[in-house]
Amino acid sequence: MNKSRLQISNPDKLLFPDVGITKLEYIEKLYELSGYILKYTKGRALTTIHYPDGVSEKSYYQKNIPSHAPDFVSHKLIGDIDYIIMDSAETLLWLGNMAALEFHIPFNSITRPDHPDALVFDLDPSEGQSFAQVTDAAMIIYNTLEELGIRSYCKTSGATGLQIAVPLAGEIDYDTARKVNEFFGRYFAQKYPDVFTIERKINDRGKKIYFDYLQMWKGKTIICPYSPRATKTANVSAPVLWEEVEKGIVPEDFTLKNIIQRLEEKGDLYESVYTSGLDAGIKNLMAEIM
Repeated sequence: MNKSRLQISNPDKLLFPDVGITKLEYIEKLYELSGYILKYTKGRALTTIHYPDGVSEKSYYQKNIPSHAPDFVSHKLIGDIDYIIMDSAETLLWLGNMAALEFHIPFNSITRPDHPDALVFDLDPSEGQSFAQVTDAAMIIYNTLEELGIRSYCKTSGATGLQIAVPLAGEIDYDTARKVNEFFGRYFAQKYPDVFTIERKINDRGKKIYFDYLQMWKGKTIICPYSPRATKTANVSAPVLWEEVEKGIVPEDFTLKNIIQRLEEKGDLYESVYTSGLDAGIKNLMAEIM
């Protein structure tokens, strides 16, 4: 990468004031994470959320590539949006210089627009719920999937929830994946009515974990693995081991301050979601329920 191409504006500006991370330090962290983040953003339409004056101030979403983008920034017209394709460290750092603090990606690559790479269960707590209730709910799902012979992988959203993924290898279309997701959502809501809800209206969810089976769809996005989040503690969307979920974690355990050390110790725990092929257990289940 030609570092001379990037001129950092306002390097001393505090983007995460509570933990003292300046823009320069943020960009340095992105550079260290680039090999991991780019693995999941290459070949995908990107949505970013920018906080020019730091996490506590106003933000804006960006989908279309701006007119001032450098020539090295890849982009692709999809429908009426000319999306940035973040396929290089230069592009990542350029976006970091524009205070892009969150990187959101679709469930599919550009080349497979109708086929998600994984089945994703998005678990969100209702107001007043603790993160321990989210992890308890995730363990219910994990144990059920294990009984069905289905491999699953977990990551924090970096904000308030957890996301559970089952590899599909792009072999199942969105319509089929939505039906499978809805099957699981209704199953868990019916078997564990005090734990899960699939009620879309927030006011009707009560104190239950929302199993969002509708989120995984064409045009919708999910936070990229290892993306920072615009939180006071500079959380990162971190893949986690099921043993860690069982013991108890909170989103604040995984931040820009410690994620590099964690990756050095444990490697990329999420890579198998995209490399291990269609899960045999989910294939067998579909043969029974479809």
